[in-house]
Amino acid sequence: MIRQKSFENERPTLYLVPTPIGNLSEMTPRAIDVLNAVDVIACEDTRTSGQLLKYFGISKRLISYQNFNEESSTKGILKLLSQGNHVALISDAGYPLISDPGQRIVLEASAEGYNVVPISGANAMLNALVASGLIVQPFLFAGFLPASQNERVKKLREYKNYPMTIIFYEAPHRISKMIRDCFEVLGDRKCCIAREITKKHEEFLRGTLKEMMAETEGLKGEMVVIIDGNRDEPEKDIDMSVILNMVRESMEQGMSKSDAVKETAKKTGLSKNYIYELVHHESEKGIC
Repeated sequence: MIRQKSFENERPTLYLVPTPIGNLSEMTPRAIDVLNAVDVIACEDTRTSGQLLKYFGISKRLISYQNFNEESSTKGILKLLSQGNHVALISDAGYPLISDPGQRIVLEASAEGYNVVPISGANAMLNALVASGLIVQPFLFAGFLPASQNERVKKLREYKNYPMTIIFYEAPHRISKMIRDCFEVLGDRKCCIAREITKKHEEFLRGTLKEMMAETEGLKGEMVVIIDGNRDEPEKDIDMSVILNMVRESMEQGMSKSDAVKETAKKTGLSKNYIYELVHHESEKGIC
């Protein structure tokens, strides 16, 4: 076990410092103080962070810490800490580690006994969630879905029966496809798309997934998508092999798969979507 009393020791410290997601006035005084006090600042893009630091009059050594150089840069930061340096980790915008680099250095720095100290600040996920109009807690933050449609659909199926509000990040060039897949896999749930948070063109679209499909073409900016959890009553406790056999028997009698699913839903009281997902899953394994 490692017990960290952040401000009761003199060990070198790795600070996790959030930066504004749009509105520079949201940079906190404490974040500025920490960046002024550390010896080195690790960032995703030295040019982007250089402009931010210049705006706040901060002049510090900058090093790159990105997903593609995470192994080597983690070693570099650990070496800096071992030499007694205090290091701040920042993202281009928002909170480090939240769909941004930083996981590896936090794990290794804390395992080595260095202080890892979070600084409060901007986070697009939380901003979007509290203003979404959906149930705020409990929630599940899923980050970015896979870019491939097949992988995206598989991941959405994993989340389908979760009862909590689900939060995703998405890029503008994929938002229409992502919303369509959410509608097809999850059904027509309540949804909020928040974009350009804290910026001049901040916008919240609140409605259902079906309504969103007609509104997402041409949307710009990084987006947060908040989707209502599965609010249905839990499915009845029933042997799934019985359900599959009922669908097979109906299909053997000449019904299409769709009609067989509908017929089975009527007989069992289970939802059509639930049975369809079960049959589809078994079909992928070559069972049904």
